[in-house]
Amino acid sequence: MLLNISNHPFERWSDKQKQTAIGKFGQVKDIPFPNIDPDWDTREVESRAKAFFHQIIEQYPAGFFVHLMGELTFTFALVGLFQQAGITCYASTTHRIVEERSDEKIVKFRFVRFRAYPILTKITR
Repeated sequence: MLLNISNHPFERWSDKQKQTAIGKFGQVKDIPFPNIDPDWDTREVESRAKAFFHQIIEQYPAGFFVHLMGELTFTFALVGLFQQAGITCYASTTHRIVEERSDEKIVKFRFVRFRAYPILTKITR
């Protein structure tokens, strides 16, 4: 199963993204990405990420992958927690198509694939 932690519900994904997800992960469950206050400092973001992580683990104890797209520092913290628990996280990759009309910019995203987040390793010199 794929837990879709984002503000982009499965029902609004393109047919290609839906088919790719079902083929790769089976089932998709939406979990809304939490609101992250821009005034929070790093410690607050880390604390909220840990609390959110534990809520997910309690509700879904095993057998899932995570699609994670949202506010960058919270996403970074949450990916690290999932990775420490042995859970693979994915981002969706897209082609960004920009169309400019007079003083208006229209941006469309076309799904390409799910890409696993890299696992950070310690750099040795």
